[in-house]
Amino acid sequence: MPANQGERVRRRLSTEERREQLLSVGARLFSESPYDEVWIEQVAEIAGVSRGLLYHYFPTKRDFFAAVVERESERMLRMTAAVPGIPAREQLGTGLDTYLGYVQAHAHGFRAFHRADAAGDQVVRRVYRRALAAQEEQILAALAADPEFGPLLESAPHVRLAVRGWLAFTTAVCLEWLRDGELTREQVRDLCARALLGAIA
Repeated sequence: MPANQGERVRRRLSTEERREQLLSVGARLFSESPYDEVWIEQVAEIAGVSRGLLYHYFPTKRDFFAAVVERESERMLRMTAAVPGIPAREQLGTGLDTYLGYVQAHAHGFRAFHRADAAGDQVVRRVYRRALAAQEEQILAALAADPEFGPLLESAPHVRLAVRGWLAFTTAVCLEWLRDGELTREQVRDLCARALLGAIA
């Protein structure tokens, strides 16, 4: 492609479209390689922009990584959103299948995200807290709308804490699963499903 034609293509993208393009490239690279092996120059080259433009959107690599994680967390919420009218027990397995499939496909990014949070990285920790709160509220809303679990939420104040603890449990299980791979995805799904149902009972 001639240089001037490339310039015209770049100008057609709005600020939001360009940002989305960069985050899409980042999501792919962070899923394929460890954090330390992803370079900003590589992101810029694939996106067809200058490194300076990328830094205009994201001042540091850590800011870029955090934005990628935030975007992917929001996408995961949409992918695992409850479907009205379907029992929560039935949707739990489907939602976990979707989540675990994503974790498997984005293992490098999943590990890097939780490693940075554990290390106290404040940029990542802010994203982590928002994502965790959104997941918690989504699960509680699905349980509240379910005929089986809705009444339980009204009479059992421990359920919110149980859901919060279950999210931490599921993260720990996923990290261990990625490390040793002894269990199948179906076994991990069933383990996590039983843990949530047991925690809120």
